[in-house]
Amino acid sequence: MSVLDRARPAPGRAAARTPRGPRFADEHGRRLRGWELALRYLLLLAVLALTVGPFLWQLSTSLKGPTEDIYSSPPSFLPGHPTLHNYERVAETIPVWDYALNSLKVAGANVVTNCVGSALAGYALARLRYRGRKAATLVFVLAMLVPVEGIIIAQFTTMRELGLNNTLIGVVLPGCVSALNVLLMRNAFLSLPHEIDEAAYVDGADVWQRFLRIALPSVKGTLAVVAIFAFMGAWDDFLWPLIVLSDPSRFTLTIGLNYLHGTFANDERLVAAGTIIAVAPLIALFACLQRYFFRGVGEGAVKG
Repeated sequence: MSVLDRARPAPGRAAARTPRGPRFADEHGRRLRGWELALRYLLLLAVLALTVGPFLWQLSTSLKGPTEDIYSSPPSFLPGHPTLHNYERVAETIPVWDYALNSLKVAGANVVTNCVGSALAGYALARLRYRGRKAATLVFVLAMLVPVEGIIIAQFTTMRELGLNNTLIGVVLPGCVSALNVLLMRNAFLSLPHEIDEAAYVDGADVWQRFLRIALPSVKGTLAVVAIFAFMGAWDDFLWPLIVLSDPSRFTLTIGLNYLHGTFANDERLVAAGTIIAVAPLIALFACLQRYFFRGVGEGAVKG
């Protein structure tokens, strides 16, 4: 037997001697100590308590009956006798479902206009070649620096001149395309390899075919982010609908809940039930789009 044969490990021993990887490691593969792992979990639990805790407390308050003390010390988190009576009282006090329908119309229109407009504008800024492209990008960046309060009077005057005051179209129009969403779509389209466009151009695809069949399907994650941002912005908006709307039948949910809080400020159960009604659609939307929302990091990759 040669020296090399004697130095070579026997079959099966290499696998037995191979050390196993660390059970808990960070993003760089470094083994975490016990106290480091415990500290990370404590920080995650603290962040979870700060973000989810108020929502769970509002949910618990909305399910408590009129005989339960919500100001007890120590506070009781779980309701003793859960009831949906507070939600029925909200519907009896204000036309909450009509307000929710108005908000849904505004938010749905905002999602459609932002997704379509931001995708078109972002693709034009990222993939097309024309004079003034950098200047147009700078305009969108500067638009993000202008506070809404500084242009809201001009927006109101414009809507009044167009005859759109006290209409849901007047609520949708100023935010139909957001500068932030345009820049998000631009960055997503920039991440796509230019070789894809060149190959499609050689195959005879025009601009619309490259946009609809190649670029747009590759940025679904960013498009989902734009949809969520647009829906949340329109659903939670309070100042602009309060200014432009005067007919109570056209009020959105945020304005309606404000009247609920102002009239029944001492009934925290009623306010909590209205808050849950307002937050539930946002949770449902994110639950439906979370797969696309977290997939944005892989966009632009060339599939083999």
